[in-house]
Amino acid sequence: MKSPMTTLCYVEKDDCYLMLHRVSKKNDVNKDKWIGIGGHFEQGESPEECLLREAYEETGLTLTSYRFRALVTFTQEGYGTEYMCLYTADEFTGTLKECDEGVLEWVPKNQLLTLNLWTGDLIFHKLLLEDVPFFSLKLSYQGDELIEAVLDGKPIPLPLDFSRYS
Repeated sequence: MKSPMTTLCYVEKDDCYLMLHRVSKKNDVNKDKWIGIGGHFEQGESPEECLLREAYEETGLTLTSYRFRALVTFTQEGYGTEYMCLYTADEFTGTLKECDEGVLEWVPKNQLLTLNLWTGDLIFHKLLLEDVPFFSLKLSYQGDELIEAVLDGKPIPLPLDFSRYS
């Protein structure tokens, strides 16, 4: 059984994020979406150990400077609950390699809205870009539809006004 704990990291370089277009895995809840890098904790791992292992496995990069930015709680009908430790990283060593989970691409931050993202990801991207201190975000989905968003215990009105997130 997979751990309900995961990491997700947005590696930054030249005002871009390293994004993963999830096109390769079968039965993937993220199929065809663009996400950061990361994955499920292995037995006994700390959030940082999971972050560093997943970053290296998926990209070939060793993160040397990173920040724990948020705890994101995801619920999805039929999928259960996942608790995601959200990070950004701004320094790394190594050479980018191909990823067996999809296509890695450096995407300018100002072009994120053009990608096929989960709706709730727009909320935490906005908070990251505004350099909001550590936050807690709960995102509840029915299929691909965001039905609830709660930031630091306070509901966010839905549907989102996308003009506020560009």
